[in-house]
Amino acid sequence: MENIKNKIPGIILCLVIAVPAELLVRFISVLEVVGAPVIAIIAGMVITLFYKKKNKTVDGIAFTSKKVLQYAVILLGFGLNLSTIAQVGGQSLPIILSTIATSLITAFLLYKLMKVPPKISTLIGVGSSICGGSAIAATAPVIDADDEEIAQSISVIFLFNVLAALIFPTFGGLVGMSSEGFALFAGTAVNDTSSVTAAASTWETIHGVTGVLDSAVIVKLTRTLAIIPITLVLAFYRLKKAKTAGGKGANVRLKKIFPMFILWFVAASVITTILNAVLSGGALETAESVFSFLKSASKFFIVMAMGAIGLNTDIVKLVKTGGKPIFMGFCCWVLIAAVSILMQHVMGLL
Repeated sequence: MENIKNKIPGIILCLVIAVPAELLVRFISVLEVVGAPVIAIIAGMVITLFYKKKNKTVDGIAFTSKKVLQYAVILLGFGLNLSTIAQVGGQSLPIILSTIATSLITAFLLYKLMKVPPKISTLIGVGSSICGGSAIAATAPVIDADDEEIAQSISVIFLFNVLAALIFPTFGGLVGMSSEGFALFAGTAVNDTSSVTAAASTWETIHGVTGVLDSAVIVKLTRTLAIIPITLVLAFYRLKKAKTAGGKGANVRLKKIFPMFILWFVAASVITTILNAVLSGGALETAESVFSFLKSASKFFIVMAMGAIGLNTDIVKLVKTGGKPIFMGFCCWVLIAAVSILMQHVMGLL
């Protein structure tokens, strides 16, 4: 009970950051392209410049940045209907696999060439290729990334999210993409759901069409499933590396580092899929309302966690060390976009 009491002040502080961040995005539409998680992480970093005595809040901040982040990933599973993804997202699978491979290989090569910290490289590679902040949230506990590494990676992803949402709709028109082609492009080349939504909505407005947003989001959700194999591979890699290193590392057990929350994420996806298949009428509407609430809770938990991560981040240090990670994010972003277009040409979709 005492342990829970110790966490309450820090959790409340994270709530105080998260609620205004959510309200700002909800009532100021231009901020949708930025997103509440980024606003929360920036607010946390600014607050921590002036709020030095964190003794009473440190436990709650740590709990929010770690455990609440994992709860957010679990609840994210309630937004994934696997049967819908299989039906609609299957066509995009070769493109998705190609863009994921491109991003991970690019991040690995630049990590070797530029000596970017390995955990930041991993988070940028995964965040760029899968689903931005959600992928970073899922991967960070598996590789034991600290809050400053998470903040650095989120900041890089945020920068290119905004650029993608602003540039890609116009770019797609200039290169003669069809609406179907742009939906695939946005779903595979933009790395965060909020930016995918913004880019696809802008395309629909510019060209006076519908259906692009729905298709782009389904492709994006198909990418989200890559969280599962990526985190499992990273967990086994970390275990192998620890045992090879010997010493204390030899005592690292799979049970300790295995991302159990990913199994709950899978379970949530399966539950969503089964209930959508077997229910109908009022029961289905009720289930969909519950799933919608849980998805909203997932997004809010991510905002809370980003606020906590901001509170644990030295913004001055972040700015000083940001050059190489930003260049890595830029390379991943450009190459993912190029490979997405190339694969559509190869598959005869453009």
